[in-house]
Amino acid sequence: MDAQKRDGHASAAAGDSAESEEPANFVKRAGIGFLEFIILVAALTSFVALSIDIMLPVLPQIGATYAITVANDRQAVLVLFMLGFGLAQIVFGPLSDRFGRNRVLIPGVIFYALSSFAAAFADNFTLLLVFRVAQGIGAAAVRIVINAIVRDCFGGRDMARVMSYSYMVFMIVPIIAPAFGQWIAGFSSWQWIFILLGTSGCLMAIWCILRLQETLPPAKRLPLSFKAIGFAFTEVMSNRQAMGYAAATTLCVGCMLSFIISAQQIFSTIYDLGEWFPYAFAGVAGCMALLSFANGHLVRRLGMRPIAHSALLVLTALGSILLLVTLAGQPPFWLAFLLLGANISAFALVPANFNALAMEPLGHVAGTASSLLGVITFTGGAALGALVGHAFNGTLVPLAAAFALFAWTASGIVLWTERGKLFQRPAA
Repeated sequence: MDAQKRDGHASAAAGDSAESEEPANFVKRAGIGFLEFIILVAALTSFVALSIDIMLPVLPQIGATYAITVANDRQAVLVLFMLGFGLAQIVFGPLSDRFGRNRVLIPGVIFYALSSFAAAFADNFTLLLVFRVAQGIGAAAVRIVINAIVRDCFGGRDMARVMSYSYMVFMIVPIIAPAFGQWIAGFSSWQWIFILLGTSGCLMAIWCILRLQETLPPAKRLPLSFKAIGFAFTEVMSNRQAMGYAAATTLCVGCMLSFIISAQQIFSTIYDLGEWFPYAFAGVAGCMALLSFANGHLVRRLGMRPIAHSALLVLTALGSILLLVTLAGQPPFWLAFLLLGANISAFALVPANFNALAMEPLGHVAGTASSLLGVITFTGGAALGALVGHAFNGTLVPLAAAFALFAWTASGIVLWTERGKLFQRPAA
């Protein structure tokens, strides 16, 4: 508890200081200029999306290389990375608080790079999956520590500004990554994608070593505390708002990851798009990116609850429509594309707001609770996505049923969480 209080006071002090200084000056704590800081944060943040989406167009080639006869089994290349990324997040927050940011970030980036190179030379499918888990663990270290570095350097609106810039890059990556992966596979083998990821990791590690200063002074470091993790877990599990929105976020993330895991088979197997698959995927991802960007502006005017609750109800309706349409028969591509794009677009307005609502009552354990919620929502969502992806049967029915079921369940959970009153903050 004392450690938690010290952490809270230190974070508050850092936030107050960050609000009172110009961003270009305060970022000197990291030893680099504001623009370079933004570019570095965005580049490191993009590791996660790039590592998933660049693999989508080459799943058939990977399956052919290792003689994977069941098409659904190829999805493990995506799922195992997601699980490694989700489960490992809880570890790196406390480690970076104890040993400093760079002592966790740089080994994490190097571990990611080495895992990528190793995956390129895996001589069997099982070994490839082991290295994908390792990649996910390295990516988790990068994500958690980068968020902590931004908190060290900025507070309040300046922090939101920096995260908005990096999130824009994070949302652009899914749009271009599949096309980039297909382009590489077009003139070489899929193994070169992993070599590219490994090389990128090495360059990022060199950049951090040469340019990025430690942002957490020794005086502000905290001892490792499993008790703090247990306390945060108890707080999350016992708080109605935190647990309700964490569960709803998990279901919504499950919707998104179900689509990502199934996308290659839907567009290439059902609709035979072939080399046009990356562009269809980019169209859907682009809609989500635009609404994610718009959410940052809308939430300041309308509030989190009106936006997120409305979007969830729209997602529930659209998921139900998609299910009814697919049960009636295989829809034409244009209709399936429009309905999938509409569902994913509605999803874009939900998780960020739900996650903020889950964190709202947990300010006294914010750091550890943030890592814990990341584990719950991403790992749970990845598990749901894996189940839906494995249920692919050559039709849109499994994905449509998941959209409808997850959205209806999430709506019920949110209704319970808010005691039957949506769109407004409940009375204390």
